[in-house]
Amino acid sequence: MRNTTSLHPSPRRRRLRCRPARLDARRGLFLVVLVLCGVLAVACPAQAETTHVVALVGSLEEVLNNIRAWVMGILALVATVFLTVGGVRYLLANGDPGEVEKAKGAFRNAAFGYLLAALAPVVVDILRGLVGA
Repeated sequence: MRNTTSLHPSPRRRRLRCRPARLDARRGLFLVVLVLCGVLAVACPAQAETTHVVALVGSLEEVLNNIRAWVMGILALVATVFLTVGGVRYLLANGDPGEVEKAKGAFRNAAFGYLLAALAPVVVDILRGLVGA
């Protein structure tokens, strides 16, 4: 007969259910993104009046300059998002080497995005040379 009043519980009973750190990190990252979206929604209210502009571009060079400005803006925005994600991941890593490496990867991607944003004028100059403007 087996002793049921043992001081050592079975391994199945010893197992505790706890949430993995990844779930907490994802929840924190989600909250940061949610707060950033809220800040952007408050900072950029919808325009009350609408205007319809068909085309006010005088030359091809002006079009290429507009393209350069848009490309630089979008790349800088994406790089800033990667920098923010990397910072949040690094803060929420709690010493986990895998999460720290992911944060470093996000930092590298942010640096690459800022580098591309800085090189956008060079790309537009190459485009200008190809088009012949």
